[in-house]
Amino acid sequence: MKKIGIDARLYFQTGVGVYLNNFLYYLQKLAPDEMLFYVYVMEQDASQVEISNKLFTKRIVTSKWHTFSEQTVFYNSLMNDHLDLMHFTYFSYPVLYRRPFVATIHDITPLVHKTGRASTMPWLAYELKHAAFRYVLGSQVKNAMTIITPTQWVKDQIITIFGKKYEKKLLPIYEGVSYRLMQSSENLELRHKFKKPFFLYVGNFYPHKNVDKLIEAFIKLDQNNIDLILVGPDNYFADKMQSDVEQSGIESIHFYHTGNMKDLVFFYKKAMALVNPSLSEGFGLPLVEAAYFDTPIIASDLPVFHELLGDSYLTFDPKNVDDITEKLMTFLKNPQAFHYPDITKMFSFEDMTKKIIGVYSKIF
Repeated sequence: MKKIGIDARLYFQTGVGVYLNNFLYYLQKLAPDEMLFYVYVMEQDASQVEISNKLFTKRIVTSKWHTFSEQTVFYNSLMNDHLDLMHFTYFSYPVLYRRPFVATIHDITPLVHKTGRASTMPWLAYELKHAAFRYVLGSQVKNAMTIITPTQWVKDQIITIFGKKYEKKLLPIYEGVSYRLMQSSENLELRHKFKKPFFLYVGNFYPHKNVDKLIEAFIKLDQNNIDLILVGPDNYFADKMQSDVEQSGIESIHFYHTGNMKDLVFFYKKAMALVNPSLSEGFGLPLVEAAYFDTPIIASDLPVFHELLGDSYLTFDPKNVDDITEKLMTFLKNPQAFHYPDITKMFSFEDMTKKIIGVYSKIF
């Protein structure tokens, strides 16, 4: 029996958490009998992480990502388990770990899009954090046996930054639509709260997400008959944005903080269009989710979005507020319908999991 470790410490975080939730769900269904899995979860999350397969063992840890404890305490936990293979599902990992491992690198936005605003830290602390990110990521790229990326775009970026010598170990594997989202019905109670037609944004509120530009663009529209609903986690950046909107007296922009799948299904089904103004992405989960519900998509003209959807969405320059406004107005005057009948064939967490199991098997 081969012992494989899975780093699931970010199980309840946005983005990576969706990946982990679906990966562990399908991995328990598809796990080969010759593999044992040690799933490393944070102490406060352990009771909520569902493990039902006898081949899986929960390992409770207290070391968060981006900490000194990760480099020492978590490192010792991994070494004591004598794993045949470790899967780090995020770029943050113990850099001294030299046993065989694979890594999933979801994106390298902090390297390619350094805003200086992506943190509440003072300038010097931010610079140190950025240098640490580059060092840890470089170490992971160098030492991993295989690096899984969610798109060809991320693979190409890694090659550009770290060199063509790593090309053969980089393997793009698409992600998919969450099984929880596909199994959920919509929360029809929200019809009483959101009665006007609306544009929808789903995602985080970090600076590179560029939501402030979307808000600026929307304000330039005639808002008598439309709303903008911004769905995402409640954090420092969201609070600041919401405070600015409230102070301006605008009543047609709504922040909605939910992890409820029924709410999300309602928003996707009822939205006029999903709008994504991001400056940098590694994948684009909300776009794939919107496509699953045949929700029209208006989004940044990014290579990664074209990789996912081709030309089947309305594009704008994310740095140009006027262009965003113009594309929203164009859509209002002449709504475009996009259909994605093969979306779950191209993007599937189940297929992703099968391919990752194949990576493990090939290494052994």
